[in-house]
Amino acid sequence: MYYMYYSYCMAKRSPASMPRVREPVQVYLEADDSSLLARLAATSGLSKAEVMRRGMRAFAREQNVESPMLAFVAESRAGEWPASVAVDHDAVLAESYVGRRGKSR
Repeated sequence: MYYMYYSYCMAKRSPASMPRVREPVQVYLEADDSSLLARLAATSGLSKAEVMRRGMRAFAREQNVESPMLAFVAESRAGEWPASVAVDHDAVLAESYVGRRGKSR
């Protein structure tokens, strides 16, 4: 009986059923750009939105605009974290974020 209650009340949702937070954006495209977007989506198998996202990220890299998450990953790979990061991860991440506020992103 306990197992049934637990699995009913504590059932985990699959990642596909979890809500995503996204911001809708409306973009006006010329006919040529709209056609290009449709062709890219069709040939890649990606949605038009994903093609736009990837294009935006590629443009940001081209302009040397770094995403905060990519900066975090680069720092993690560089091994610049203190040994206590596993225990004090919230404090370490907060300090990392505060320490970078003066830098342009």
